[in-house]
Amino acid sequence: MPDRKTDIGKLIVLMITAFIDMVGTLMIIPLLPFYAKSFGANGLVVGMLVSSFAIAQLLSAPMWGRFSDRYGRRPALVVGMMSSAIAYVIFAYANSMWLLFLSRFVQGSGGGTVGVIQAYVADAVEPSQRAKGLGWLSAATNAGVALGPVIGSQMLHFGKHAPGLAAAALCVLNSLFALRYLVESRDMVEARSSVHKPGRSRAAMMRVITHSNEPAPRLIWIYAIGIGAFQGLNAILALFLAARFGVTSGTIGYFYTYIGVISVLTRALILGWAVDRFGEARLSRLGQALLATGLATLPFIHPLADPAGLATRLGGLLPVSAVALLPFLPLALAVALLPLGTAFTFPCVTALLSRVIPSSERGLYMGVQQTFGGTARVLFPIAAGFAFDRFQELPFIVSAGLVAGTILLGLGMEEYTRPKREPEAAPAA
Repeated sequence: MPDRKTDIGKLIVLMITAFIDMVGTLMIIPLLPFYAKSFGANGLVVGMLVSSFAIAQLLSAPMWGRFSDRYGRRPALVVGMMSSAIAYVIFAYANSMWLLFLSRFVQGSGGGTVGVIQAYVADAVEPSQRAKGLGWLSAATNAGVALGPVIGSQMLHFGKHAPGLAAAALCVLNSLFALRYLVESRDMVEARSSVHKPGRSRAAMMRVITHSNEPAPRLIWIYAIGIGAFQGLNAILALFLAARFGVTSGTIGYFYTYIGVISVLTRALILGWAVDRFGEARLSRLGQALLATGLATLPFIHPLADPAGLATRLGGLLPVSAVALLPFLPLALAVALLPLGTAFTFPCVTALLSRVIPSSERGLYMGVQQTFGGTARVLFPIAAGFAFDRFQELPFIVSAGLVAGTILLGLGMEEYTRPKREPEAAPAA
């Protein structure tokens, strides 16, 4: 029987590693659209810039899955973090669009380890606790989402190069931390003795397409469409907020922090209880509904026309600082549905996927999940940027419809989480 304390220790170290990695990433992500605009980019080019990361991730994810199955999760994660450090240095000194694209390609090549991280959790945590484990991991990464944008915006006070260089330094330190404290989650003697079968990744990807009625392919499609819709939103969020609410590179970080705080609180305080109460399958469908509602509502939000008048009608109950935030109140309510939806959807879907595939193929299928998710990350941002240049509301509405449609794919998943009944013993003669 595995040592539960050891498993928890592995998960805690992985959470710290993921948190630090996400802080570095989110120091850069909110600034990308504004950097691109300074080089004359429109919505389509910004969408392509976001997608360039996903293209590299798409190409590398299956390779990282196979690598981690055979040589270990730990070395794959360390190499991925070092790739990010190189990418941030390129970003720091980028003076043209092609260098911005190069930085995203380099980081995406190491970003194919997302499936490796999920496989690490599946290795280290009991099946019944995987949704919670993935939720805690998501809470750690979203704590990075909450902290990173503010640090990145503040680093601009030290010059344009500062955010990228600070993120690179953080990645190097994180790699050293992982080398020292992150232990391997698999029995590598057994792993190295297994024979790799050529073409397994292609066969697994084709099975998702040709057997889409099976539980694993259905879960992968739910994940891919949901993550694509969310990534498409991220590609145009800064442009949308700048156009409608006057947000700048100095203030965009606060919106990402708001999303990150809600994500952390939901994953840390609510997700575990909700999984116990509703189960992964039902909770994932609730998350899909919340995400679709947030996407559908967001494009119709406008600043309040007369916040001062509203404050007067409230009889002076609000302080002056709160009155200044009133124009953003409808936006805040709509945006809150997005992290709530993703917090309930993605950990539960990934936990369900880990249950319906054997342990020997977890790295492979987690990589395949990231491949399909990566394809969505390529297509959705480009389509969203293209549509945004012509009709700002269209990308939100289409994404909402697609996410709502995935609820149908999740129907009936409860049967794969129920314990199998033991056959009854024959009565004694």
